[in-house]
Amino acid sequence: MSQEEQMGIYIFCGIQTETDEKFGEIEMEGEQRELFTIRYKDAAIVAAEVPMKIYHPNKDNLMIHQGAVSLVMKQNSTVIPVSFGNVFHSQEDVRVLLENLYPQFEKLFPEIKGKIELGLKVIGKKDWLESQVSEDSQIDKMAKAIKGKSEAASYYERVQLGGAAQKIITSLQNEIKQEVFNPLKELAEASKTNDPISERMLLNASFLVDRDKEAQFDQKVNEMHEKWKDKVEFSYSGPWPAYNFVNIRLKVEEA
Repeated sequence: MSQEEQMGIYIFCGIQTETDEKFGEIEMEGEQRELFTIRYKDAAIVAAEVPMKIYHPNKDNLMIHQGAVSLVMKQNSTVIPVSFGNVFHSQEDVRVLLENLYPQFEKLFPEIKGKIELGLKVIGKKDWLESQVSEDSQIDKMAKAIKGKSEAASYYERVQLGGAAQKIITSLQNEIKQEVFNPLKELAEASKTNDPISERMLLNASFLVDRDKEAQFDQKVNEMHEKWKDKVEFSYSGPWPAYNFVNIRLKVEEA
């Protein structure tokens, strides 16, 4: 059998279940692949049979992975995310992995049962951020001092100007943390802030929320958005499994 024809078992997530479950099909490598469970005690890994190779984390592959997990979440309220790109040689190998992971799963199941992850990114509108920076008298003076000078002659002033602008962004990030993150944190079981992923991002937060409180949480996010919409944009996502609150990272040896 050639390398191209070898099939492996790609794993998507762990779930708590007492029975074999079917979650439908996903499309991978241009073919429909059935999602199935590999079980041990009251735990199972959701998997699909795919060509045995390295899967690169490009946009399409990541969306397939997330799409499969979303299908599972519609039917099962206790989903443990597993990192992208793990392919095993056989179902037996996955069963051995699950036995090894079971003590972790057993501890995690009650912590995440009936809970979902919601994400909120707050991005400052360009005009508003610029107005906040230019209103600062110290920055205004520095900007005027640089005008007309060559880049080389004004190098240190430019460094100072950049530092002063960053201070203002940091103070706006702190304000958003107090005004937006902290009230939402009160409605969540757990919450965390991640590093901003762009210059204009003022908040990059994840919240672990009880499914029963999702509507209440949504309402609070809408209230916050109404209050801040002239100054910032909200990017609200989910529900996801608890990616930011469960740390199971698998390293599978290359075939």
